[in-house]
Amino acid sequence: MNRSVTSLLVEAVTGGATGAGGRLRSSPAGGAYAGEDLEAVDDIDVFVDLPDGSRWSATILTLAQVEILMKRWATSGEALGGRYFWCPDGLIVRDAGISNMTRVLTGLIENGEFARILHRLDE
Repeated sequence: MNRSVTSLLVEAVTGGATGAGGRLRSSPAGGAYAGEDLEAVDDIDVFVDLPDGSRWSATILTLAQVEILMKRWATSGEALGGRYFWCPDGLIVRDAGISNMTRVLTGLIENGEFARILHRLDE
């Protein structure tokens, strides 16, 4: 199914494994603020509200951030000494930044893969 996205509201809780914390709201039309460089964000929990009223969640990380975590865990002993990475509703993207992550989410909605990747919260 191919859908056209006219608006997408993404509410994100920043911090993830890095700890900073904060909230932001974003849409392809603009408007995302959290007091940090939004194009450097590499680990974020997002909540996506679609026009049909459904609400979805994901943890979006860059591949580079996954590598950082696994190296850290190799030292700390977590995740079998950093030998694996897993998180519920995880989505790994190549490039950092809220605008890139929003483009990925929009693309997933448009190509119909969204429901297979993100976690639906209102079911």
